[in-house]
Amino acid sequence: MASTEKLKILIVDDDKTLLLFLEKFFREEGYEVFSADRGRSALKTFYEQQPDLVVLDLMMPGMDGWEVCARIRELAETPIILLSAKSGEAEKLRGFRLGVDDYVTKPFSMAELAARSQAVLHRARPARKEEEITAGPLKINLKKKEVDFEGKSVDLTPTEFRLLLALAQRSGETISQEELHEKVWGEYSSSRQTALRRYIWLLRQKLERDPASPTLLVAVRGFGYRLDTD
Repeated sequence: MASTEKLKILIVDDDKTLLLFLEKFFREEGYEVFSADRGRSALKTFYEQQPDLVVLDLMMPGMDGWEVCARIRELAETPIILLSAKSGEAEKLRGFRLGVDDYVTKPFSMAELAARSQAVLHRARPARKEEEITAGPLKINLKKKEVDFEGKSVDLTPTEFRLLLALAQRSGETISQEELHEKVWGEYSSSRQTALRRYIWLLRQKLERDPASPTLLVAVRGFGYRLDTD
């Protein structure tokens, strides 16, 4: 890998055969690997090791992946990739609402999972060197992952933050749905345009004076969205 310091990855799955296979694969990819086959032990390892990425199976006995994800999101923005045999849109949207970074349906190829992991880790790094972006009354602190709008702090999920950042970096410019989708979820993401519309709706609830008549997060019919701060 490019860095001399290994990135840490935590893999959580109750299928011990798959877990061993994933451990071996990611070690060969150059990661420092930690693993757990239960939710509570996964949280313990997470707090102790502070990994750079979590690959998390949803269906586990006791504390399932949904609860583990929620617990992690209470304290950290560490990238999370969910693994599940369920491919329904409702499951994926539930994951994205919790702030996960990608959703991989079983069965999957190791090459695909590796590519998605690299893409998620790349997106987790600030795209620009400056620590703060200002767009009208909006201020985004890249280092602290904090958003201030009209002098007030706005609490955003990691996915909401990435979407707002993508729009703010090109404030006043209309960005296509396809480009926004790739910037927020990555080119390997299987999420649909409904996820983008959902997160635009969520941002409007937090930033617009009248979410039903938005003036900040403007939709351009048939193309995409624009952050209008004028």
